[in-house]
Amino acid sequence: MKILVLNCGSSSIKYQLLEMDNEQVLATGGIDRIGQSNGEFKYSSILQEKTSKTITIQNHEHGVELILSSLLDPLTGVVKDKKEIKAVGHRIVHGAEAFIGSVVINDTVLAKVKECASLAPLHNTVNLKGIYASQKFLPDAIQCGTFDTAFHQTMPQHAYMYPIPYEYYDCYKIRKYGFHGSSHNFISKVAAKTLGFDYNRCKIITCHLGNGASIAAIENGKSIDTSMGLTPLEGLMMGTRSGDFDLGALLYLMNKESKPNETIPELLQRTDDMLNKKSGMLGISGYSDMRDAADSADAGNEKSKLALKMYAYRVKKYIGSYTAAMGGVDIIVFSGGIGENNVAIREVICNGFEYLGLDFNTERNQTARGVLKEISKPDSKVKAIVVPTNEELVIARETLALLE
Repeated sequence: MKILVLNCGSSSIKYQLLEMDNEQVLATGGIDRIGQSNGEFKYSSILQEKTSKTITIQNHEHGVELILSSLLDPLTGVVKDKKEIKAVGHRIVHGAEAFIGSVVINDTVLAKVKECASLAPLHNTVNLKGIYASQKFLPDAIQCGTFDTAFHQTMPQHAYMYPIPYEYYDCYKIRKYGFHGSSHNFISKVAAKTLGFDYNRCKIITCHLGNGASIAAIENGKSIDTSMGLTPLEGLMMGTRSGDFDLGALLYLMNKESKPNETIPELLQRTDDMLNKKSGMLGISGYSDMRDAADSADAGNEKSKLALKMYAYRVKKYIGSYTAAMGGVDIIVFSGGIGENNVAIREVICNGFEYLGLDFNTERNQTARGVLKEISKPDSKVKAIVVPTNEELVIARETLALLE
């Protein structure tokens, strides 16, 4: 059975076509800079090495149409008839409290996803565009949705509530939801299986470290806390997001930076842009990409050195706090673009955790990019491991389970 997985971002689409009988990836690729003249379309398959071309991609519907055209191409495509694609699995960022698992998409689900769009306007809106395009071009395929927030719906109330007037939860459902759920779910299970732990009887801290980053505390197979909150802004320092920040300092800054005759919505929008798009690594070092910041630090840039120290320090603090919350930890998992590939950051984060029982293996940490590998010593009480994430596979598996 063939399942297409779509992950729509604000100006991008990532996709995979999988044959679920053996979970083989038949085709994969991505689309970037939707709506711009220098859009990029990437495609590779079991019949075609990775190719890339510059093309104007008008909108998400056009992007989905291009993906299907490539899959159906007589020479390099892997599908002869679009009816071979039995289902489409969509990543949907925010499901609020409405969804605790993946669902088959119908009108009721679409209405709820629209309601949740106010909590993630940059994400849910484009997720919906991918769903509508798939319904148009693949009318016979079953559409399914997997929510970033669903995995974290097991958090206890004392972990997800904010210490503000309770009425705001009653009225607006202001609470912590968490994100990257598919990734935390996948990497925690792979880590436990690889290291020989019973997933439902161990304590795992998963670190999904990329341009967007989050950490989760998973106890006995359930997420009990995570660093992102109502929105993806809370938590760790990220590529362009501030992460945790003193709200009093924010109010002070807004008062200082307000302009004459500026409306409140205008001030709020500038503040939102500052926190989400101009802060984090970019705000401190001038570089949003960790590789660029590291190169700059190696060249002697003090701000880049500071940014790297700040990043690692905040990850270390969250690991420590979640260890305390669970009363210990068995496994610490690193994943995401930074977690999988940045040797130096992993070493800085793990050093100093000897008191927890983590005996870090510096030599094993010198692993190739994106390789599943334990990076603690064989007799270490607490295990550390690198697990390449695969959110698309999680979505495909969830979709298959719904069909079955």
